[in-house]
Amino acid sequence: MEYVRQVDFASVDKAGPNDRFSQALFDHKSGAQTCTINYIKTPAGGGSPAGMHTHKVDQIFYILSGTMSLEIEGKEYQAGPGSLVVFPAGVPHRNWNGGGEPTVHLAFNTPLADANLPFATSVGT
Repeated sequence: MEYVRQVDFASVDKAGPNDRFSQALFDHKSGAQTCTINYIKTPAGGGSPAGMHTHKVDQIFYILSGTMSLEIEGKEYQAGPGSLVVFPAGVPHRNWNGGGEPTVHLAFNTPLADANLPFATSVGT
C-alpha cells in the first residue's frame, strides 16, 4: 500500500491549456476498498465529459482553485476554493468551468463503484 500519494504535476503541466486532466490518486488498482479519489483540472470552458448525469455512488468535490459552475437537480450554483460539493447517488448533476482560469478539485466517490460498470449515466436535460 502506498500511504502517501502525490499529484503528478509534471503531467498536469504537460496537458494542453484546453485539456481536462484527471489523475486517480486512490482507486481499484491502488488498493481502494471503500472509495476513489481523483485530482481533476478543468480548463476554462470545459466541463464534465458526461454532461448532465447521475452515479450509483455518492460523489463529493472539494474545490482547490478556480470557480466551478454546477447544476444540481435543475438549480445552478457557483463553488469557489474551499467549497465542498455533495452529489448524492442518483441525483442528476453536471459541472463546468464558466470562468477564465482552470478549476482544480478533488473528487471523492463512495462507496467504491463497480469497476465493470459505467461510472456515469447520462440523463436528458
